[in-house]
Amino acid sequence: MQKNHLKFSDEQINNLRDSLEKNYLDRGDTKSKLSKEKYNSAINGQLFERLHYNRNRIAPWLNSIKSLNGAKILEIGCGTGISTLALSEQGAQVTGIDVDAGALEVAKDRMKMAGFDTALHVVNADAIKEHFDDKKFDFIIYYAVLEHMTIKERLSSLKQAWDMLPEGGFLSVIETPNRLWYYDSHTAAMPFYDWLPDELAFYYSKFSKRNNFKDLYRELNEDHMINFLRWGRGASYHEFEVSIAPLQDLNIVGSLMQFEKTALLKSGFKGLRYTKFLKSLNKNLHSGFCNPYLDIVFKK
Repeated sequence: MQKNHLKFSDEQINNLRDSLEKNYLDRGDTKSKLSKEKYNSAINGQLFERLHYNRNRIAPWLNSIKSLNGAKILEIGCGTGISTLALSEQGAQVTGIDVDAGALEVAKDRMKMAGFDTALHVVNADAIKEHFDDKKFDFIIYYAVLEHMTIKERLSSLKQAWDMLPEGGFLSVIETPNRLWYYDSHTAAMPFYDWLPDELAFYYSKFSKRNNFKDLYRELNEDHMINFLRWGRGASYHEFEVSIAPLQDLNIVGSLMQFEKTALLKSGFKGLRYTKFLKSLNKNLHSGFCNPYLDIVFKK
């Protein structure tokens, strides 16, 4: 798969950097809240690190389940187009959606730089059937997005996606924190945080060590709660049972941690005992629902 990785000139990288700063990173007071080190780290992540991750981990994993060459994909939460590019390099025909218009401007520039004419749309995840019901997709991918949706939005979107998939199609969830895991590394960086009900988590956020998060939410009202939830709350198998089917009827055909099991053991991952404990609680619970993040693929 590496032979398909495109190479970009310094001029192309600099142009993409300009787009990132203009359309994504320098909006509002985002830049002023980040140290120079963190700002440069964000730029590097957008230009290089995240692309390396998607090229060498996510794309090979999905390709092991179904060849990406020629696969038609609806990517929900395509953001600035990093994963969109990694999938497209392998021959996938990607339609990307996101609610962040600025991020999509970067995605358009990224895909144009790579020579792909990719369809990118500002669409809410709970409106996919309205916009794409006449399209046939081999994969519908939720990329780091379910956690930023309300429960109502999650259930509605997942049901729509499942209804839209043909028999033999795949639904994939990538990089969504597992609410059953004992530590929230995504939003608050605190143990047991995702176990708390939303209102208590709202108030408890003041104990987070994340400086740009802990001081935001003090007065509880509807608008503040929605903004709070958008930062990210974990998901678990419960949403999939409610919106798709009971656990015993869910056909999970792979997880990223299964795919990378050997590398995982070599990395010294310390959560295996807890993973096994969660799985022991329910014989129908796939191990993909027992890891720190939900990186799983369902087959219809």
